[in-house]
Amino acid sequence: MELIDRPRRLRRTDTVRRLCRETRLSTDSLIYPIFIDETLSGVRPIASLAGQNHYGLDSVARAAEECLAHGVTHGILFGLPAGKDGCGSSAWAEHGVVQEAVRAIKASFPDFYVITDVCMCEYTDHGHCGILHGQEVDNDETLAYLSKIAVSHAAAGADMVAPSDMMDGHVAALRRALDGAGFQNIPIMGYSAKYASAFYGPFREAAGSAPAFGDRRGYQMDPHNRKEALRECALDAAEGADILMVKPALSYLDVIRECADAFDLPLCAYSVSGEYAMIKSAAAAGLVDERRIMCETALSIFRAGANMLITYYAKELADAIRQGEIG
Repeated sequence: MELIDRPRRLRRTDTVRRLCRETRLSTDSLIYPIFIDETLSGVRPIASLAGQNHYGLDSVARAAEECLAHGVTHGILFGLPAGKDGCGSSAWAEHGVVQEAVRAIKASFPDFYVITDVCMCEYTDHGHCGILHGQEVDNDETLAYLSKIAVSHAAAGADMVAPSDMMDGHVAALRRALDGAGFQNIPIMGYSAKYASAFYGPFREAAGSAPAFGDRRGYQMDPHNRKEALRECALDAAEGADILMVKPALSYLDVIRECADAFDLPLCAYSVSGEYAMIKSAAAAGLVDERRIMCETALSIFRAGANMLITYYAKELADAIRQGEIG
């Protein structure tokens, strides 16, 4: 029998396979979400997010310590205030829950990089992301309040602010406010392409931020739209964003790819609560190998073009990178 001459696939050993990887992950690219409850003392498990916790102001430094123990050096803070009102006034209070959490973390771990979520939904009694007139959010009036929140976070010691409200012009408004207050070096991570997704359910329970009526489709993106994401990213880039974001991640890998190709700015993906909860539930039912699924899904996000990832699995992924399971 005559042998057919054909190209040969490389039969790779583990060492060769690692050397030839096209996509590489680093612990420096992982960001861990941290929830702080102003009414809490100590630590309380989050029912909707297995393995995650609410931290009190007396214990939030422990969250940073746990991250650092796994090699995760970046966190993003979400606050649950003791009180709410129509304009979310506790969001920019000097001694608000996020402001005090930033101070507590920085006092114990000054090198831990603290990003703060800038929004109003956790602080308003109606659960929407801005100032209401009737049942409609007033975009332009909301910008002034978001600016006050961002400046208060920077004054408390935050390293970066991340506006998640999806108001038009918010990046430019925050940039002007931060620069005017002397915080020219505080970068802004824009929630540039944030879709009106069904994957946010567990987070809204964890953050106490479900809207009291209606929904947020008026100021979040329609999941049907791909080109709109490019327009939104272009607007944030033009307004001065330092980092762009696509949220959620797994159902929007095509959007991550296109945005990564279209813009020179770093791109963050947010693997949201519903994505995490699905893996956790499937693993608890014995249907999947949680560790391998965790690694594979994270890899897909970076392979699509993300430079950094906000994920509830940040600590476990850092362990997997260090142990050579992924990286």
